[in-house]
Amino acid sequence: MSFKVYIPARHASTRLRGKPLLEIAGKPLVQHVYERAVASGAAEVVIATDDQRIAEVARNFGAIVCLTSSAHVSGTDRIAEATRQRGEARETIIVNLQGDEPMMPAAVINQTAALVGAGRDANIGTVCEPITRHADWCDPNQVKVVRDDRQYALYFSRAAIPHARDLDVSQWRPSTQYRRHVGIYAYTVAYLQYFVALPPAELEILERLEQLRALAHGGRVLVSDACEPCGVGIDTAEDLDRLRAVWVEAHA
Repeated sequence: MSFKVYIPARHASTRLRGKPLLEIAGKPLVQHVYERAVASGAAEVVIATDDQRIAEVARNFGAIVCLTSSAHVSGTDRIAEATRQRGEARETIIVNLQGDEPMMPAAVINQTAALVGAGRDANIGTVCEPITRHADWCDPNQVKVVRDDRQYALYFSRAAIPHARDLDVSQWRPSTQYRRHVGIYAYTVAYLQYFVALPPAELEILERLEQLRALAHGGRVLVSDACEPCGVGIDTAEDLDRLRAVWVEAHA
């Protein structure tokens, strides 16, 4: 199965400015993400950015770069522009791999791509992981997903869902129903362009979760259990310090 990976990367991150260029083990963060994508066997890996500094660094390590508008409010919008610029065919499968996921396994990238395309009735493919700690279940920065019996998303939320009405907090235990959504997406170019043309949904605005736009407009989002642990994204300086420490320990 053929697919392409697009990595949106911007310099003006709210919580960690210049994030794509911050170094881990002597390489910029965005290069680690790029190398994961290349290892997945993608037909092409494209870095979509509005910043010349990121573009220059990416070209220096051999990436295809697409310069986009600085007005985009999301990585999805940035990728949509990049696929238009590059004239991607409507049936091409695109994996949106966020530029702050340096630990994403190549196998999960490939798995996500396989959830859409020929013979599948999903508009969007994505993955999730078990939640094993009560603190993570309650953390609004950890997005939760509830699925039906075929693994299609019923709802995504920052709230602790599903809510166990009769469960005392002290009795909380991991459940097969507690799942953390991992922010990697696959879709055809045709659905991507349709999606970005839709008006934002009220629930999307309320929760600040873009994937709710798809559900609000009748889209089908297939959420499989990730085939390998996905690690964590880098949102803050603390996240970066933790990852650097893990990296040193793993390669000692």
